[in-house]
Amino acid sequence: MNRGLILKFENLVQLHGACRQLRTLSYRKVYRAQWKPVQSCAHPVWSLLLYPRFWQRDKLISVAASQHRHLATKEETKMKKKKIPLTKGEVEIRQKMTIEELARAMGKDIDHIYEALLYTDIDLDSLEPDSILYEDHIKLIVKKSGMKYKSAKLKEEKERENTDAVKRPPADPAVLTPRPPVVTVLGHVDHGKTTLLDSLRKTQVASMEAGGITQHIGAFLVHLPSGEKVTFLDTPGHAAFSAMRARGTHVTDIVILVVAAEDGVMQQTIESIQHAKNAGVPLILAINKCDKPEADPERVKKELLAHDVVCEEFGGDVQAVNISALKGENLMVLAEATVALAEMLELKADSTGLVEGTVIESRKDKGKGPVTTAIIQRGTLRKGCVLVAGKTWAKVRCMFDENGKAVDAASPGIPVEIMGWKEVPSAGDEILEVESEQRAHEVVAWRTYVEQQERLKRDVEVIEAKQKEHRMEYEKKQQKLAHLTWRQRKAVLYKANKHLMFSKPKERTEMDKNVLSVIVKGDVDGSVEAVLNILDSYDADDECKLDIIHFGMGDISETDVSLAEAFNGVIFGFSVKANESIKRLAAKKGIKIKLHNIIYKLIDDLKDELNSRLPPSVVENTIGEASVLNIFSVTVGKNKIPVAGCRVQKGLLDKKMKFKLIRNGDVIWEGSLSSLKHHKDDVQVIKAGMDCGLSLDKYVEFNIGDEIICYEEKEVQQTTSWDPGF
Repeated sequence: MNRGLILKFENLVQLHGACRQLRTLSYRKVYRAQWKPVQSCAHPVWSLLLYPRFWQRDKLISVAASQHRHLATKEETKMKKKKIPLTKGEVEIRQKMTIEELARAMGKDIDHIYEALLYTDIDLDSLEPDSILYEDHIKLIVKKSGMKYKSAKLKEEKERENTDAVKRPPADPAVLTPRPPVVTVLGHVDHGKTTLLDSLRKTQVASMEAGGITQHIGAFLVHLPSGEKVTFLDTPGHAAFSAMRARGTHVTDIVILVVAAEDGVMQQTIESIQHAKNAGVPLILAINKCDKPEADPERVKKELLAHDVVCEEFGGDVQAVNISALKGENLMVLAEATVALAEMLELKADSTGLVEGTVIESRKDKGKGPVTTAIIQRGTLRKGCVLVAGKTWAKVRCMFDENGKAVDAASPGIPVEIMGWKEVPSAGDEILEVESEQRAHEVVAWRTYVEQQERLKRDVEVIEAKQKEHRMEYEKKQQKLAHLTWRQRKAVLYKANKHLMFSKPKERTEMDKNVLSVIVKGDVDGSVEAVLNILDSYDADDECKLDIIHFGMGDISETDVSLAEAFNGVIFGFSVKANESIKRLAAKKGIKIKLHNIIYKLIDDLKDELNSRLPPSVVENTIGEASVLNIFSVTVGKNKIPVAGCRVQKGLLDKKMKFKLIRNGDVIWEGSLSSLKHHKDDVQVIKAGMDCGLSLDKYVEFNIGDEIICYEEKEVQQTTSWDPGF
């Protein structure tokens, strides 16, 4: 036989076998069907062995392997046969499903899913039967198949029994005993609320407050000379602490509204009146600083009429007392008015049974752990009582009064500091006593479960809204690319996202430069709440996005620094500390720690940080102005160049600067000069009153009367438009 013919024949055999092998592999990869038996080659194998160099050993093995059939296990066969029954053509889908699960849910084979995926931007070559598809693509596949979808319900848990703790029914009037009135002092910042309480208590609280303004809510029991006891709540007057003032009015019986006689009604005065009205609490008006020469108490009373606060002398029911808290004038008159109003209200409480109260303030103490200031409203609190507040509980270890002195019991109307909490409860939480620690665990577990269910419901709503938004964006993109093949679409999308895929971490950080990530730490829950309430009013996301990545109570920790490093953030601390090792660690990692004791200084510092994130704006500074008096042209080579004869009207023209050509108020040209001459001499600067000839770096026709403006560009740091309101 001819040797050349044999070689050709063997090459054909080789090609034929390789093609069959590729076809089999392709069939397996793309359509994911079970392996089918492959017919043996019709040509004798001995002919392949004449020249074994044309065949490699592994290729022969792979061809031989392709002739065997895959034997499916019983479990695989059951899974293939099992199909989820359809309800009126509806397919139950989940947020994530594999291709195989979706095919079974739809009652289709896998080939159908691959065919539908051709309408998406997914790379089919990378898919396997167990590859995960996300909800957008799942919904698209179902739609393309002419079917409807519905979200699969989560497995419903058994109806949990409500194990929450609740207040006791109203007490029998026969067991009620008189209790001290709870009086909240409200008013504008620096109108003398804390000084008034200092004079009543003979203490110096105001001098210890940072900046001379109260920044925490304080609860004090004051013993009046008449022997009466009154519980006072001193609330902050600063704009930032609105939530604290609102909380104070909800546990109070009487509100003393402090207004400075020389300032009159201010912003927080109006807000305090509204808080008292919302809580349905009676008012007593204390007009402070009446010892000053510019004091005008009558003006204050008239201003309050506009806010439905009518004093007794004008026919209303609000008692007004002129006082001087600093000098102690008329304080006993104010105290007597308070006691008289309390007697009219007939304030009584049940001092027996399980304790009920309200958290006024909470904090983390380094030596004591989580501590709360609370007012008892029912029952008598003693050591060993098991309390529940919010999602935490306590077995009372110790109790202290406002002076830090240990007390054994606290009856209704008495403020007390409680130790023994497992976690820090939130200010404003209701305190309820339960029978045992086991019961406390049940209550906390139930409340945690309820919160999780509510959060899950909110998350589902947010996810669905986001998915709808993304789906609309995706459909818009698909419409724009509808005329392209799927390969062309893939290429277009790749080009659009290429800069993000290959950007380095440093470059990504620069892209997010206009994002300020902050960590907020405070000494007590109310302080953190006040700062967060201010940050909630931030409305300048288009300038710089403000991202609160963490907040909490206590001093700055190593965890805070690590978190700030991860997000390239800044740590803001209010009335907290950072020890030297933390400061060194932060300096080493380039993390800023901003510590403040006065809230408006913290906000000013925050605004400075926001300003530093804003890109600088370019401002034009006019250096000189000239008017075109004559026009002529100069021939340079074959080109005619327009030249303007000008006179400088203001300032000077500097050739190095930028220029504008203005005609009838419109900018015709911007750029630089190609030449500037004075009496045929090239010059750099032409001063006011001098004539010159100039040509531009671009061909532009001049008109007599045109204006030439010489200017320089300067970068100016932008400031945020956010106004926190104080």
